[in-house]
Amino acid sequence: MLLSYLDLLFYDSKAFFLVFPAIASIVAIALLVVITLHECSHSLLAYLLGDSTSKRLGRLSLNPFRHIEPTGLILFFLIGFGWGKPVPVNQHALLGGRKGMAVVSAAGPISNILTAVIFAIPMKLGLIAWPAILFPSRFSGFGAELILSHIVATIVLFSIVLGVFNLLPLAPLDGSGVALGLLPRSLANTLERLQKYGQTVLIVAIMADIVFGIGIISGLISPVINYLSIVIVGEVLMG
Repeated sequence: MLLSYLDLLFYDSKAFFLVFPAIASIVAIALLVVITLHECSHSLLAYLLGDSTSKRLGRLSLNPFRHIEPTGLILFFLIGFGWGKPVPVNQHALLGGRKGMAVVSAAGPISNILTAVIFAIPMKLGLIAWPAILFPSRFSGFGAELILSHIVATIVLFSIVLGVFNLLPLAPLDGSGVALGLLPRSLANTLERLQKYGQTVLIVAIMADIVFGIGIISGLISPVINYLSIVIVGEVLMG
């Protein structure tokens, strides 16, 4: 993500040193909000369903530093893909067993969509203007209202993208837990055996998208992201 701004360093270094710190700060704030709410939601639902593991480990918290995983955060910054610190869940302690685990898994993506809806409200009401361009190469001024609009818009965008992306049924994404909890036992057992390959498949697909621009992941999630963007914001957020 932020690597794309390196081009600006070479052809307009003055603009780079003005824009890059602002964009980096906006992205950092948005990531802390989105990741924290996502991971805390997993912990909250696990606790409500009877598993206090994550609460004992301090994960039932809105403190961002409880949920940030440094490598995942750095990769979010650099390439737009990363992760938070996984919330430990004892499935055997959950009410509902497999279905309880599906609820806990779904809590993160659902919280992301709710976050997008809530943060979009001031824009829908006209209290904050939606930025003409997200992640611009130049800002027309650095007023508080402009920066606030970019922070709110970035939180909305990241929330929708993270929510949809996490519903892919590949381990270690939340969609894997949802699928394993809701599918009939025979299909769930088959999927569970395949999940050991999930992380490899996911990394290969992401790297292929980044290096070769194939669009495997984006092709799967962009239609859903754009549909939710239209519903929540009123416009397409991903081209």
